[in-house]
Amino acid sequence: MVRHVLPPTNEQLEHAREIVAHYLTPTPTVTISVRGRAVFAKLESLQVTGSFKIRGALAAIDAAHRDDPDGAVITASAGNHGLGIAHAATLLKVGATVVVPENASVAKVKKLSTYDIELIQFGSSYDDAQAHAIELAESRSIRFISPFNDSDVIAGQSTVFDEMLAQVPSLEHLVVQVGGGGLLSGTLLSREAQGRSDIRVSGVQPEESAALYHVLRGMSMSDVVHRPTIADGLAGGGDEGAITNELIAKADVELILVPEVEIRRAVREVAETSGLVMEGSAAASFAAIAANRVDDTTSQIGFISSGRNISHELFVELLREPLV
Repeated sequence: MVRHVLPPTNEQLEHAREIVAHYLTPTPTVTISVRGRAVFAKLESLQVTGSFKIRGALAAIDAAHRDDPDGAVITASAGNHGLGIAHAATLLKVGATVVVPENASVAKVKKLSTYDIELIQFGSSYDDAQAHAIELAESRSIRFISPFNDSDVIAGQSTVFDEMLAQVPSLEHLVVQVGGGGLLSGTLLSREAQGRSDIRVSGVQPEESAALYHVLRGMSMSDVVHRPTIADGLAGGGDEGAITNELIAKADVELILVPEVEIRRAVREVAETSGLVMEGSAAASFAAIAANRVDDTTSQIGFISSGRNISHELFVELLREPLV
């Protein structure tokens, strides 16, 4: 089913800035060494839920609450967006249901279970979970909040770039990981609003699950083959006809594919060299820079450390793998 969504309005972008600033403390941007190169890292991994997704969740739930003060919301998630919805719903006292796949990250499901929400595990993929969540939304007459194909969510994610640019005005190139494209779309809108088209933006997807990469080259979303990846927050995802597809295509953003072995290596490398815990989705951008896949060795470059929600078992497994 194609869900038609409009781009965020200037009013939505401004409201997202206000609600995020009210509830969240800006995360720092630090300089780390990536194989001898100074690189800016926006530490969204320090968010209260361990991921940038709380931004879009706050903006969307607040908008839903203003439209219907007594209404509830429902979402589907691979984990981080669900955590954002759960936390935002708790802050704003809104009833929430989160549907995740049965094979969702154990670490993220464990955290979700600590919130006073309805948690449903359904299906073997994000697409299964989303279809079920949309059916429930229609039967219950409540708002479905997509992790990416939602104008308020995109507006919320745009605040990451707002903050980063204020912290590092000299930024010349930002590498952004892409699943459904909400963070990348928000980045592009913020860049436009701030008149900084001089800043290059590149997108990164895991080679094993790169829906948007293939869709923007003419493939149908249903024909994309997804294989397992530790970048579970980027896996699957993507809606046919999503507004994020349109915004990213319009900006002609280069999308880069990163092999699974390099993402696995990046989790260990960034932990050992910078003391940072990154889940696979965050490490994908680090990996692209480390391997020079972004084809840029001279610009003041940065990336978004989007989340830290990796299971202890997987983290230990990756720390034991050799760096080759």
